[in-house]
Amino acid sequence: MTGKNAPRTMRADAVRNMQKIRNAAVGVFREQGLAAPIEEIARRAGVRPGTVYNRFGSREGLIDDVVPDLAAAALGQATQSALAFDDPWEGFVYYLTRIGEIQAENAALSDAVTRRYIETEHLTHACDVSRSREQEIINRAVQGGSLRADFTLEDVQLIFWSTAEIIRSTDEIAPNAWRRHLAFILDGLRAGAAHPSGVEALSPEQVQKIRLKLGSDGA
Repeated sequence: MTGKNAPRTMRADAVRNMQKIRNAAVGVFREQGLAAPIEEIARRAGVRPGTVYNRFGSREGLIDDVVPDLAAAALGQATQSALAFDDPWEGFVYYLTRIGEIQAENAALSDAVTRRYIETEHLTHACDVSRSREQEIINRAVQGGSLRADFTLEDVQLIFWSTAEIIRSTDEIAPNAWRRHLAFILDGLRAGAAHPSGVEALSPEQVQKIRLKLGSDGA
């Protein structure tokens, strides 16, 4: 009887440990971003760091286990709400503002939208789904005549990157500084205020190279 029960107890312990690690990871990633020390996650979960790797394989494996659903829900709400606006410009403004709020509230999701860990299959997919809707938000605003016609999907990524850096730099001193920065950007993006930039938009290939650099810097 004892022999039969032992494997069940081990399996139950493993399940409990995995859930503790997941819960700890969500909290630590939210506070510190996806580059947070695995040791801190293990400490909060009450397990050894080796247990985290044994259960999830790698940092990317843990990220892919706990972050994609959170990202999909947050980004899905933002895009859906933006596309529900009758005024395409208001929807565009709402979307960039809401993503800024998400970045300020959750360091893990900020890293997700800035694509610091592109080797996470499920998280990348969640962000790619959002990206296709971003294009629709842009197209509506351009076709409505409110957003400058040369604005691209790659330019959205520049805004996300700059917002992330401002939030990191000002969070404890001036937590709303990113809103001022975004307000100035939005005024400059209005079609009526547009002047030729004199600089070509980033290509998708350039954006991918920058993401790789960001990922290596954050590793």
